[in-house]
Amino acid sequence: MPVDFNPSNTDRVDYEDDLGAPGQFPYTRGIYPNMYRGRLWTMRQYAGYATAEESNARYKYLLSQGTTGLSVAFDLPTQIGLDSDDPLAAGEVGKVGVAIDSLDDMRRLFEDIPLDQVSTSMTINATAAILLSLYLAVARKQNISFNKLRGTLQNDILKEYIARGTYIYPPAPSLRLVTDIFSYCADEVPNWNTISISGYHIREAGSTAVQEVAFTLADGIAYVDAAIAAGLTVDEFAPRISFFFNAHNNLLEEIAKFRAARRLWARIMRERFNAQDPRSMMLRFHTQTAGSSLTAQQPEVNVVRTTIQALAAVLGGTQSLHTNSMDEALALPTEAAARLALRTQQVIAFESGVADTTDPLAGSYAIEQLTNEVEEAAAEYLQKIDGLGGMLRAIEKGYVQREIQEAAYRYQKAIESNDAVVVGVNRFQVESEQQVQTLRIDPAREREQIERVRAVRQTRNPKVALKALEKLQQAATTAENLVPRILECVEAHATVGEISYRLRKVWGEYRETSTV
Repeated sequence: MPVDFNPSNTDRVDYEDDLGAPGQFPYTRGIYPNMYRGRLWTMRQYAGYATAEESNARYKYLLSQGTTGLSVAFDLPTQIGLDSDDPLAAGEVGKVGVAIDSLDDMRRLFEDIPLDQVSTSMTINATAAILLSLYLAVARKQNISFNKLRGTLQNDILKEYIARGTYIYPPAPSLRLVTDIFSYCADEVPNWNTISISGYHIREAGSTAVQEVAFTLADGIAYVDAAIAAGLTVDEFAPRISFFFNAHNNLLEEIAKFRAARRLWARIMRERFNAQDPRSMMLRFHTQTAGSSLTAQQPEVNVVRTTIQALAAVLGGTQSLHTNSMDEALALPTEAAARLALRTQQVIAFESGVADTTDPLAGSYAIEQLTNEVEEAAAEYLQKIDGLGGMLRAIEKGYVQREIQEAAYRYQKAIESNDAVVVGVNRFQVESEQQVQTLRIDPAREREQIERVRAVRQTRNPKVALKALEKLQQAATTAENLVPRILECVEAHATVGEISYRLRKVWGEYRETSTV
């Protein structure tokens, strides 16, 4: 970062080529002409824990308090294709999200919530096709046409191999599921965002802002390549691609990061993939404030951190936003903490005035210089990844993982040496910490969920479920689109674990190799 910002910092900026008006290529200043003057960002609070009933109650509460979209957190067994009664799921059922085993669970999760009146985001990857199918099956039970459904499926399996670890299958068949979802939704669920390419987890793993942009867009390039290889045209699926970024504490760098990502993606889609539809070039993104920045020490200070991060996202032009709760370094959010996190967004939206101007920091010497620097450094990474043979090869070689690990190590050393200050951790500590009420999951909820999934297997038509599972397994050996087969399975009350097991039998499981 330059020591001094002055008019010379913007000498290289060509307004037409590098900025443009809001809503015009290269979308540096935002993807819509009026941005928040026309419509505020979606206030989408990430929530889900224990059972479907408890999560349903939290969703209704958040909607009553002013959220404008739902965001579903699933527990780890659901994320990696295990039923709640699987021995490997013991102790994890309902802990970091809601347990979903079957159509019965999904129906209860959205009880009395009309799916044609809400936008729903689902943070799910390896089992994304199954959870989407469950959502579609619930819509059918509500007599809602698929073309009325709005929402986003994370469906970003590549970042699981890089930073998060909730993968099941090897990369190639996993990418096949991603593109099957692209194709199916293009025809059947046209208003659904079929992927949310996630830099969030890359940043949470320790990357820099530049690495977050570079590796996220490299994943995006790999998905576009895979979809084209599967026979789709770029403008057929690209308008439904979305992104998911982190918002950290360095306010100006984060604003510049979002603007640079938008401009770089627009150029990639036009110049590399010859996209013609303007919507294919627009980087639409959801933002979540940085969970890894929150501290168990003096947790009330996390409200300040989250406010700065949320402001960066808004000034950077996000389309939707989740604000973390002050207690998330300690446990799942309490209802009061979740309400305060939502109020943070509402104060920014209705009291701060920042939503009244589109890209209000455009032309700032600091912002334009930082935007250029982030774009140029991210482009250098993309060139390196291309030289390695693309993102899949870069992941297989461990290049991306090593870059993130080294960045995380450098930051940790900076904290330990006090070169980086974390308030309340390595400076400005207090002798005694204030006790904070936290949410605890009753162990009885796991036992109840186990009984539920067993009851589903006992009460369904076993022949119908078995036949659907066998047809799915056979289809997985062909090039057939698997989404209709998975939908048939969930409507026959096959479980998430059973469906995942059938695909495991065909494709096997991925085992991570050392990157050292």
